[in-house]
Amino acid sequence: MPCSNFLRIVSEQDGREACNFIHAAGPSKVVITSINVDGKLLLIGSHQKEKGQPPEQFRIPIPKIPAYFTGTGDLMTALLLGWSNKYPDNLGKAAELSVSSLQAVLVRTVGDYTRAGHDCQSSSLEIRLIQSQDDIRNPEITYRAEIYN
Repeated sequence: MPCSNFLRIVSEQDGREACNFIHAAGPSKVVITSINVDGKLLLIGSHQKEKGQPPEQFRIPIPKIPAYFTGTGDLMTALLLGWSNKYPDNLGKAAELSVSSLQAVLVRTVGDYTRAGHDCQSSSLEIRLIQSQDDIRNPEITYRAEIYN
């Protein structure tokens, strides 16, 4: 459920508070996949393992890739779902694997389009899923979750 429909998130703290708000409605796991804070993208994750207990929260800084893509939200959702099923008690690891996979796919996509002579900022690029199978199935973790204290 997009938080932007009912919560305005303009800071990292807003993102953490939005996670707490959503936890109060019932879900034990919350991931905000892209918050633009001071020109940088952040993923914020939160896992409340037991009701009434404070959630474990983390962030993953994500570098912006100067291009427009089609399908990134769907891919990120699928990756998070898959890795969360494999690591049900470790949302941070699931998010690391998901972000690392997605970024590898996007880098490959930009490389392919650039080599073909396309301007990656002028139109939306269709992500290279088939060519990126290895990055999806067995990603190298290049983006790490930073735990909030």
